[in-house]
Amino acid sequence: MTVTAFRALHHDRAPGDALVLPGPWDAGSARAFTEAGFPALATPSAGVAAALGYEDGHTPADEMFAAVARIVRSVDVPVSADVESGYGLPPKELVARILDTGAVGCNLEDSDSATQGLKDPRFHADWLAEVRAEAGDQLFINARVDSFIRGVSDPEEVITRARLYVAAGADCVFPIAVPPERLPLLRAELEGPINVVPMPGGVPVAELGALGATRITFGPFLHGRAMAAVGEIARDPRLTGRSARAASGMPSAPSKGRTVTSSGARPSTSPRSP
Repeated sequence: MTVTAFRALHHDRAPGDALVLPGPWDAGSARAFTEAGFPALATPSAGVAAALGYEDGHTPADEMFAAVARIVRSVDVPVSADVESGYGLPPKELVARILDTGAVGCNLEDSDSATQGLKDPRFHADWLAEVRAEAGDQLFINARVDSFIRGVSDPEEVITRARLYVAAGADCVFPIAVPPERLPLLRAELEGPINVVPMPGGVPVAELGALGATRITFGPFLHGRAMAAVGEIARDPRLTGRSARAASGMPSAPSKGRTVTSSGARPSTSPRSP
């Protein structure tokens, strides 16, 4: 599927029918999601970082691009890549490296990786415009708006940023951690697709679509669920041959009729002196 077809997946969708893009962190998870029938994928930087042994936001650019390339090679559906804030690369180099992986889209966030604060919105919009100019129509750009996760609760600030990014050439905006009750306002005020991440135990995907989400991605949560399942397997005594007590790290119960002291030694069984 080409970037044109990937872009088309985001448009002319019925209310409540958001495009669901699972987030693979390696080739195996990518194959699992495509075998389940999903038409496209969107890598999560946090999930890929964890799979590579890094904290979120600390994956070297070379390793992130290599991981994305392995995912793209392993499947026959389009892949969008989360490349965080661009790793400090000039727009021309950034676009070239994304396209070299085979990805058809990218996430670009407006947090400053050095300060962990928000970038100036107009400065960031100008940078996005340069990325768009370098990419032409070869990349679907998903512009992440980090206001809510940086402590800004005013939706008007999010709307201002999102409008600037769309005007700069973004195909989609991603107000990460948007409260579901704010979605109808954003939907009414913004042109184009809106990406939303469902919170665990929160509003269901279909309802988020009805509230205004066009596209659903999952951030680190699918990788987290997978690792929780691995943890359960690791503790399964049927697999390990260990008792449930031993697998949990609990000490074994003492044998009947025997007492174990705190030092681990058995006390003397001789009668006490009168």
